Amino acid sequence: MDANESKQEFSWFRNISAQFIQSGDIEKLEKSSVKLTFKKGEIILKQGGLPTHVIYLETGIVKFNYENESNKNLILTIVSAPKILGGANFFYKDNNLFSFIAVEDCEVILIDAKVLEAILIANPQFMMLMFQVTSEMFKTSVLNFISLAHKQKEGRIADVILYLASEVYNENSFVLSLTRKEIAEFAGCSTENVIITLSKWQNEKIISLTGKKVEIIDYDRLKYISKIG
Repeated sequence: MDANESKQEFSWFRNISAQFIQSGDIEKLEKSSVKLTFKKGEIILKQGGLPTHVIYLETGIVKFNYENESNKNLILTIVSAPKILGGANFFYKDNNLFSFIAVEDCEVILIDAKVLEAILIANPQFMMLMFQVTSEMFKTSVLNFISLAHKQKEGRIADVILYLASEVYNENSFVLSLTRKEIAEFAGCSTENVIITLSKWQNEKIISLTGKKVEIIDYDRLKYISKIG
């Protein structure tokens, strides 16, 4: 990655951090970082590994995947670029709490954790910014667990579809990158529940399904299903 390419790719970082750290610190981060491409389904960061890097998701969509002792997967949240990933794993230190897996082809920049740590320690305001970015991202995980604890399957699936529309694809008509199984892992139900529920909503003209394309037709009805749980 040449100097001009690096500066262009790190423009996001300059924009959010220029008021907190010196340009020399940004240069250190740029020089200690590397850009990689991951194909759909590839593991970007593995659960249980050491947190050696913080990740900037430049393009694509990523799921935060937790695998329990019974090898059952739970999707904690799903995010689309641009996002800083790995904050919780980085601050936790011992090991990665979960995996980052590409839902579609992704481009990421790996930021050396040791270099970033030294800059954070020297710049408390910048450290607070990183905490805020991380906290905001994981708010969706907390809300998802509240949904899992208090709602029936239709309410949970409605929450997933609404979340994907507003936070991942940013429109009410989108081509779904997730499989039905992944939606089930995000909603905490079976794949069969997802298939039956989506088919029911299509028949009731709440949503439209054409292959992988999803369109929310009756947004208010879907919000009501989410609300009543």
